[in-house]
Amino acid sequence: MGFDVLNRFSGEVQFVADIDCGESEAIAVKLGRAVELAVRNGANLTGADLSDAYLVEADMVYANFTGVDLARANLARANMTGANLTGADLSDAYLAEADMVYANLTSADLSDAYLVEADMVYANLTGVDLARANLTSVDLERANLARANFTGANLAGANLTGVDLVDANLAGANLTGANLAGVEQVSANLTAAYLVDANLTGAYLVDANLTGANLTGANLTGANLTGANLTGANLNGAYLVDANLTGVDLARANLAGTNLTGANLTGANLTGANGELGVEIKFKPQVFVS
Repeated sequence: MGFDVLNRFSGEVQFVADIDCGESEAIAVKLGRAVELAVRNGANLTGADLSDAYLVEADMVYANFTGVDLARANLARANMTGANLTGADLSDAYLAEADMVYANLTSADLSDAYLVEADMVYANLTGVDLARANLTSVDLERANLARANFTGANLAGANLTGVDLVDANLAGANLTGANLAGVEQVSANLTAAYLVDANLTGAYLVDANLTGANLTGANLTGANLTGANLTGANLNGAYLVDANLTGVDLARANLAGTNLTGANLTGANLTGANGELGVEIKFKPQVFVS
């Protein structure tokens, strides 16, 4: 049967797919089969309306989905390795265990998307919107997340080893148990982020905003937090061994049980901070006491 796929902007027929599907099948299933056929035949899907499509376990390696509407689509376990999803709308999409290794999602909308255990290693997520998305246990190793919006996102247990988070917004994000070893987060916004037991070993957090963040039990060994704002942050039991805290603002921070052995606190502001330091610190800090 012939099935029309429309353009999301003009509403005109973009291509007609001859699919093997019964009339009684759901529109989502028909659309999904049309999309798979289009990908196999190299059809132009740029800007197509693929919202609500059923694409479970679909093979869409290196597909061109530039500007497409995949809102609410079911893409569980779909293979989109190397796919181009620049500017695509994937809001509320279901992407559990999807393979998006090396995919290009620049400026895509993934707000409220479900990405549990998705594989996004080396993906380009520059400027992507992941507000309130569920990224539990997602693998984002070496991904480019510069200027990405993770406001209120759930990244518990996620692997963010070596990612680029320059100017990213993680305000209110849940990063419990996440691995951020070696991450680069220059000027990142982590206001009120939940980083309990997170691994930030060797992380580059220069000028990062961690105001009110919960870093209980987090490992920041060897991290560079020069000029970072940790006002009111909870660092109870955190490890900051050999960390660079030059010029950091720790006013009203909770430092109870914090391990600062070998940390550099030159010029740090500890006004109103709670906790006993009692450790060997490199370069005697200028401590501002209220």
